[in-house]
Amino acid sequence: MNDADLARRAAELGAQVVRSTPWQRVARKDKGGGDFATAADLAAEQVVLGLLRQARPGDAFTGEESGHAGDRAAPRQWLVDPLCGTLNFAVGTHLVAVNVALREHGRTTAAATADPYTGETFWTDGTTAHLRRDGRDTPLVPSADSRLVDLNLDPPYPNAPALRVARLLTDPDFERDFRPRVVSTTLAVAWVAAGRRAGYVTDGHLADSVHFAAGIALCEAAGCTVTDLRGAPLHSGVGGLIAAADPETHARLLDLLSRQERPSAPA
Repeated sequence: MNDADLARRAAELGAQVVRSTPWQRVARKDKGGGDFATAADLAAEQVVLGLLRQARPGDAFTGEESGHAGDRAAPRQWLVDPLCGTLNFAVGTHLVAVNVALREHGRTTAAATADPYTGETFWTDGTTAHLRRDGRDTPLVPSADSRLVDLNLDPPYPNAPALRVARLLTDPDFERDFRPRVVSTTLAVAWVAAGRRAGYVTDGHLADSVHFAAGIALCEAAGCTVTDLRGAPLHSGVGGLIAAADPETHARLLDLLSRQERPSAPA
């Protein structure tokens, strides 16, 4: 099994666990600061890491719930987010994802995002990107036609107060050009690669992030325009993410954000 197939299979196994776990009265593990994991997070991560460790025992692994395992100097590191959208899951909102990504020498070479409730898996071998549905693969084709842009409003906000993604919600030009959405799961990043969203914007330091590595890799392999919040290459500057279906959409989102740092920008 090659790395891309392994990433896809691992994400799908995690998705099966999430799908089979009732959300009603699900057990929670407090992580502090209002954050928590559920029994579904923990069980899905155990299954995903179990498969990866069995198949690639010499690699390193980082799980959102269990942390790092293996040689930190290993050239290959698997990143696992077993349930992205934990709060959504815990209240019965079926907008969640299982993310698995392999990082090699600073590059994601295989990744998958599985949707437990649609049975869809978005996956990439680092070069091409596909949607697996009902055992069949189709290429991911970005499109800005929907004009829908997801804004991640979850903290932290390392670029505040100079830049705040939330300010886009009150920008009349953003309102004219786009339709905002807030789904609170990185499944929406995969949707940009699949043509279901025009863009996705978030703040944060995302290097080697278990949450974002898979979605970013999908967007890059699908041909999206992907930068940090000031248009620089990812992980090279201020942080954050603009993932856009095409250069024109990216340029518009970048301009709307850059206005916040101009003297005339509203507070």
